[in-house]
Amino acid sequence: MAAAAGPVPAAGAAAEPAAAAAAGEEAGAGPPGPARVARLPLARVKALVKADPDVSLASHEAIYVLARAAEIFVETIAKDAYVYAQQGKRKTLQRKDLDNAIEAIDEFAFLEGEFLLDLIWFQYFV
Repeated sequence: MAAAAGPVPAAGAAAEPAAAAAAGEEAGAGPPGPARVARLPLARVKALVKADPDVSLASHEAIYVLARAAEIFVETIAKDAYVYAQQGKRKTLQRKDLDNAIEAIDEFAFLEGEFLLDLIWFQYFV
């Protein structure tokens, strides 16, 4: 028998959220409860994926991974933009906070440029 590779979590410790969700899906568990990992509606994500003419089929797992990645992205950029809102003594994010976060953080360099931001802003917030 092989020994455990790392420390074993305590009996009450929460497991990795993605691993817990995958285990629940494999076991045929019902719909996710209040502690579900995905917060974006999977049907909406699937509709967005199917809107791409280059995509013919997408598995449930692929849709789930895309939804989770989108959630993590939104959470990350919102947290970084919130720092700029706090500097302005505000609790509400504004477009300028997102612009400042995009300009200041290299990870968001792919979002630089007026056209892309205006398109996204217009589609979802106007």
